[in-house]
Amino acid sequence: MERLRHDDPPRLGPYLTLARLDADSTDGGAVPERRYLARTDDGERTVLLCAPLPDAAAPAAWAVEAELASRLSVPRFLRPASQGSEAGLPWYAVPYTPVLPLPAALAAHGGPLPEDLVRRLGAALAAGLAAAHARGQAHAGVSPAAVLLGAAGPLLGCFGAVRSAAPGGRPGLDPGCLAPELRSGGRPEPLGDVFALGAVLAYAASGHTVPEQSELPPGLRRLLASCLARDPADRPSAPQVLHALSTTGPARTPAPAPAATPAATVLDEQAPPPLPGRVVAALAAQSAELLASELPAAPPARPAPQKVH
Repeated sequence: MERLRHDDPPRLGPYLTLARLDADSTDGGAVPERRYLARTDDGERTVLLCAPLPDAAAPAAWAVEAELASRLSVPRFLRPASQGSEAGLPWYAVPYTPVLPLPAALAAHGGPLPEDLVRRLGAALAAGLAAAHARGQAHAGVSPAAVLLGAAGPLLGCFGAVRSAAPGGRPGLDPGCLAPELRSGGRPEPLGDVFALGAVLAYAASGHTVPEQSELPPGLRRLLASCLARDPADRPSAPQVLHALSTTGPARTPAPAPAATPAATVLDEQAPPPLPGRVVAALAAQSAELLASELPAAPPARPAPQKVH
């Protein structure tokens, strides 16, 4: 949790904003939207509340992506539960559960995550992307900040961040997650998501979206190098990434593409990957701090106008 700033809205729709979810941008921490922890006036509902950046060139395009995300039912994709607009600023909300953006999780852990955890998180995210790609839908917003870690596993937010960005500008998007074809103005495609997923896993394993090979665990180097290939034709599909991460031992260069819908793996029957103790402690601290937060004092009621006779 981070304190609100002077340019943050005090409320959006029925929700009073209490705190920011994200810290100021750091390496890998650029966020393409504003995210708040918020609560209704009666204190009954707490939500994760999202809105476009203050300098967003096309907030209407952001709202279109939020509407599309609300109609998708894809594993591991953050799904808006309600939407609205306040003074021209669109927003969406999802019920609150303790989550940390991936950069905050690395900060809490004190550095890169263990290779086994990176593999498990990557497999969960690859499964979600594979399901979306099988429907012909690219996420177009995969980045370290888009990954939210919680006790139930990872979620992908910031849906459609590339599509809703103004032409020639990518506010809040980590450049290391943009595939070369997107940097040159191409349309978001599934293999662009795979490039971004490779950058996210490189970040989780090293602390950088564009690390040196020597900074990565040996067991992930070949797979991540293939995900980050400049030519989309040289990248694996999301199901291939899922298969590679689901196997034990050093990652292998993926075999020819399987069917569009990934086959079930042992991960489907397992509990979410266990998080490091310091990350769990940070999630607990966030929950406790939010529970202890007091709602902002309501402004005094305006006196009823007096009739003049």
